[in-house]
Amino acid sequence: MDNKEIFKYTYSAKQQEEIKAIRKKYDEPQEDKMEQLRRLDGGVTGKASVCSIIVGIVGVLIMGFGMSLFMSELSEILGLYRDFAMVIGIVIGLIGIVLVCCAYPIYNHAVKKERKRIAPEILRLTDELLKQ
Repeated sequence: MDNKEIFKYTYSAKQQEEIKAIRKKYDEPQEDKMEQLRRLDGGVTGKASVCSIIVGIVGVLIMGFGMSLFMSELSEILGLYRDFAMVIGIVIGLIGIVLVCCAYPIYNHAVKKERKRIAPEILRLTDELLKQ
C-alpha cells in the first residue's frame, strides 16, 4: 500500500560536464586574503585619481576658454568689447589655472580620506596574514 515509485535519471558524461560548466559561471569563487588586500590597497588610489583627473580636466578646459577670449576674435563673436573680453579672459584663465593647481592637493586629500576609511579592514587582513 505504501508503494512509492522512485524515478532516477543519471546524466551522461557530456551533460554532466556542461552542467558543471554552467554552475561554474554562477559560483562565486572565494577570494584569498592576499588578493583581497591587494584589491583594497589598489582601490584607495583609484578613486583619488579619478577625482583629481576630473578637476584637472575641468580646469584645463576653463583655462583654454579664458585663453581663447584673451587671444582670439571670440570676443567679437560674443559681442564683447575687445579690452573687456581680454580682462574677462585673464580672469577666467586664472580660475582655470587655480583648478589645475588644486588637482594634486585634491588627490592627496582623497587618498588620506580613503586610507582612513579602509584602514581597519587592511589592518585586520594583514594581522591574519602575518599570523599564518
